[in-house]
Amino acid sequence: TTQAALQSRTLALLRSTRKGNPKTAALVKALVKEGALEQLRRCFSSRMVFGTAGLRAAMGPGVSCMNDLTIIQTTQGFCGYLEQCFPDLKERGVVIGYDARAHPASGGSSKRFASLAAAAFTSRGVPVHLFSDITPTPFVPFAVSHLGLCAGVMVTASHNPKEDNGYKVYWDNGAQIVPPHDKGIAQAIEENLEPWPQAWDTEEALSSPLLKDPYQDIHKQYFKAIQQHCHHRDINKSSEVKIVHTSVHGVGHTFVQAAFKAFDLRPPFAVEEQKDPDPEFPTVKYPNPEEGKGVLTLSFALADREGASVVLANDPDADRLAIAEKQKSGQWRVFTGNELGALLGWWMFRCWKKQNPEPAAVKSVYMLASTVSSKILRAIALKEGFHFEETLTGFKWMGNRAKELLKNGKSVLFAFEEAIGYMCSPCVLDKDGVSAAAIAGEMTSYLAAEDISLSQQLTSIYEEYGYHITKNSYFICHDQEVIRSLFQRLRNHGDQKDSYPSECGGFSVTSVRDLTTGHDSSQPDNKAVLPTSSSSQMITFSFSNGGVATLRTSGTEPKIKYYTELCAAPGNSDVEQLQKELDNLVDALVEHFFEPEKNKLQPKPE
Repeated sequence: TTQAALQSRTLALLRSTRKGNPKTAALVKALVKEGALEQLRRCFSSRMVFGTAGLRAAMGPGVSCMNDLTIIQTTQGFCGYLEQCFPDLKERGVVIGYDARAHPASGGSSKRFASLAAAAFTSRGVPVHLFSDITPTPFVPFAVSHLGLCAGVMVTASHNPKEDNGYKVYWDNGAQIVPPHDKGIAQAIEENLEPWPQAWDTEEALSSPLLKDPYQDIHKQYFKAIQQHCHHRDINKSSEVKIVHTSVHGVGHTFVQAAFKAFDLRPPFAVEEQKDPDPEFPTVKYPNPEEGKGVLTLSFALADREGASVVLANDPDADRLAIAEKQKSGQWRVFTGNELGALLGWWMFRCWKKQNPEPAAVKSVYMLASTVSSKILRAIALKEGFHFEETLTGFKWMGNRAKELLKNGKSVLFAFEEAIGYMCSPCVLDKDGVSAAAIAGEMTSYLAAEDISLSQQLTSIYEEYGYHITKNSYFICHDQEVIRSLFQRLRNHGDQKDSYPSECGGFSVTSVRDLTTGHDSSQPDNKAVLPTSSSSQMITFSFSNGGVATLRTSGTEPKIKYYTELCAAPGNSDVEQLQKELDNLVDALVEHFFEPEKNKLQPKPE
């Protein structure tokens, strides 16, 4: 496109959406005036792709960004698709929630996007339960299930940088959408790009008789529902444990305080500088507790001042949870997502067993984890007699599988993924950092009453069920051709077609599962049990020493990720030796499978 043609096309698009946000329009006019061709191309050349995680992109002008127009178009497509799928859509309706993100330069904000989405739905006669204030993401799937709705929308970019926003979608089963709904919605968006007559009219929508505010009801019912997981109220009431909580400038503060109250736990100390929502995230470079100590610096300082031994942290939309504990040395230990999965999984089973002592009951109990997460739940399941299943990466798969199991009369006690996501209650079929925080608070109080730290309990779990040591990282690569050839070389090892490596730097490979092609050498018919997708790369190698390594591409970032774990048998408690062996396996993996120098891969920045 020539500069003149792109400028005139952009201005024509602006004129066609003159009801739009004047701030977004002003940004575009400024870019046109400056002749900022590259930036205009980035904004207008390709539309955001709607996938199973919905949308996530920067707020700003153009079809590649989150703004009033793209929100209206997305909602019109989603509404059109729901009309096809649910004849009773106008009786049942949808729920819409939002976080506190805002982008003053373009006039975009989660609240504004949520009200525009509500306007699109009500203009078609669809009842909308629009939260009147910010909520954690888990409140949306909870509301879908509790109110029997057709769908839910959460406007959030979770822990992404401050410029971003997102549009996350739940189906009528209370879980995130899975294929083929993503393709169906994407197609319906393309068919509904012209804004409907009332789509811009948020004022009319907000006074529509079709609009209800579910805030009070859902707040009350959610905290009532999670109390089924409170088993030690007396200990909670009398506990001396001091806990610090940070919501990292997100929505979590009010809700975690309420969850602790629902469990009769002492209120956690709140990190003052981070407790109120702030879309600028002024105290952190990335608002992601997964980043570890950097995000928790203020929490540690407050804990040291107050004599607290444990820190809990939510990401900005409060669907994830990180935990750190002060060690005897005075150092803080931030638990990995896998270690916290071990602790919470052990605790959920322990509490369930106390209430269900009859031996046969365990046969209908399930726990789930994503395939790149630790296999510790599998080890616990083998010894205790319950069922463990792994799913593809992402809570959409665990939520949908949990729903199937619950429909068949099974109990789903717990599900987790290594990216600090935990589902501790079947009342929310997604990761939930609010209920997880209260349950972790009770677990901490119970253990403290027995004079046991979280770190000591984790060691006990590993000694009983076998040490599971993990090491995850990634390489950055912007060249899709390099990524493709790296994975093709693993599939055609030694230049032999469909032949995978039988060893890696002296470590013997026992089986290979390739979820890009559907091959799994551990199955009798060599066919993978989990769903496959040719659009993303993912290969898992199992080794004779108990090691497992998965290499996969990221759907949203220019990364090749690796997840490794060494699963030792119970009784093998030489942790230093196990750690050394895992380090050696990772070194071999990097050298022989990634070949970073040859492929010009950038290591993860420290």
